[in-house]
Amino acid sequence: MPHTDDLVLTPTHLRFAGRRFACSIGRGGLTSDKREGDGATPRGLHRIVGMLYRPDRLLPPAPWARAIGPADLWSDDPDDPAYNGLVRAPHGFSHERLRRADPLYDLVLLTDWNWPDARPGKGSAIFLHQWRRPRYPTAGCIAFRRRDLHWIAARIRPGSRLIVP
Repeated sequence: MPHTDDLVLTPTHLRFAGRRFACSIGRGGLTSDKREGDGATPRGLHRIVGMLYRPDRLLPPAPWARAIGPADLWSDDPDDPAYNGLVRAPHGFSHERLRRADPLYDLVLLTDWNWPDARPGKGSAIFLHQWRRPRYPTAGCIAFRRRDLHWIAARIRPGSRLIVP
């Protein structure tokens, strides 16, 4: 049964704290069998386990937010012992840069998808972040308009549940 502080994905939006937010999901739709690179958003009950932000672009959205530094990366290489985790440059495995030129990762909510004990190939980096443009699909994350993401970030707590039916 959903709680009031749960994020609940529906076919048309995401519900949180009594409000509805337009969002986009992975280009591969929803899946119960997530694989690295499939572009799908994994079904299930996930927890919000962290918040990252760009300190050169915005103030901390919550006291528990962690600043993204120039060397911060996210490992997406199933052969990496640090797969599906925060790593720092230089890093010899495939990774995604967290400090991007565009604003997509100016504010990121981290989920516990395939974390902390990542199984290689089961998918990495299921984030909540800003969308490229309205309803533009992601690589598996859930994305929002900037002001909505900031509203959510100011109210969410570590451990809040993300429900993807």
